[in-house]
Amino acid sequence: MERSIFAALVGGLLGISTLGGLAFVWGPFEPHQPPSPPGRPEGEWRLLEPVTYENISVFPVVSSSSQDTSPFLTLEEGLSTGEVLVREQGSEGLVRGRDGRPVYVPQNNTGASVNQLVLINRSRRPLLLLAGELVSGGKQDRVIGKDRIIPAGAPPLPLSVFCVEHGRWTGVSQFAAAKTIVHPSVRERAAVDQKQAEVWDAVRSGTTAKAAPAAPAPRMSMKDIQGAIDTNGRTEAYEKIYQSRAVGVSIDDFVEEVRARFARATSGLKDERVVGVVVAYGGEVAWSDIFASGDLFDHYWNKLLRSYAVEALARPTYRAVASRDNANSFLRRLNGRETEETEPGVYRWREINEGRLAQIELDALQPKHMTLHRLLLHRTS
Repeated sequence: MERSIFAALVGGLLGISTLGGLAFVWGPFEPHQPPSPPGRPEGEWRLLEPVTYENISVFPVVSSSSQDTSPFLTLEEGLSTGEVLVREQGSEGLVRGRDGRPVYVPQNNTGASVNQLVLINRSRRPLLLLAGELVSGGKQDRVIGKDRIIPAGAPPLPLSVFCVEHGRWTGVSQFAAAKTIVHPSVRERAAVDQKQAEVWDAVRSGTTAKAAPAAPAPRMSMKDIQGAIDTNGRTEAYEKIYQSRAVGVSIDDFVEEVRARFARATSGLKDERVVGVVVAYGGEVAWSDIFASGDLFDHYWNKLLRSYAVEALARPTYRAVASRDNANSFLRRLNGRETEETEPGVYRWREINEGRLAQIELDALQPKHMTLHRLLLHRTS
């Protein structure tokens, strides 16, 4: 039975406390109801008409309510200000200074690992990490493998990551903000499949979506991608894919056109904010990212849009437009096998699988219960 999103938010306070104080609550509705007419709210979310360009359609998701997400620090902000440090495993240790505060000192790197880094949150705010965020530097560029929250003042934390370079294993221990989120095919392999070999395959191939035998050729081919990463010697540098000259197509022009159309489509909103998007390639609804606030969406939007554009350019150039009803189905909660991980008092992470759909939600438990990020994707395998 399908479930509508955010139903009975006000009237369900008792249900909220029973379920651990989740900020988003789903209530049942009867099956076989006629589809919602355009513009009708879906719980506390409303889906706008799609912004279309070439083979991509982006449906803005808006809401009249928004959580306060200002207590959370993002990875890009933390790395840029030095409040967050990312190091190769074994490269930095923790000692206590004379004033009792922690001091981080370099150590001989004896335990570096492809799939593990050490993260240090020195800020006074909890740190939000999203699967697919790229950290650049160290012996190899890495991508965060799972959404999670790192509390303020936490000890150095072993962090599971995936490598997006398949040759380099040299360099300094320090990492910097890459201001990049990997494109959906790579992000799916990291966040859902959790397999290093498949992450590398998605980087090399551009997209893992299966195309029909007579599909129109993509604008960015596997040969383009291979050429871009091969120009960096023995290193497969993921960020080379985002450089238009390296792949022979103008990713920047593609992004700017979608950005301009999206801004026009959402400029007349009153008492609502864009909190997320549902993304389709050709006629296939494939992906959605929805956040707890418009501010959080705004922070990630540029990086997300670039990732969606890379995926669009790597997929066949079908010009079909996905239906609004199919896109609206991405706003429902899945009913399937559920996996959950919790750090008490910090966050709850859960994944729900229903057929080829996978939904991942990250709930903050402090300072207020809220679902910070919700990802739903149509798996390519």
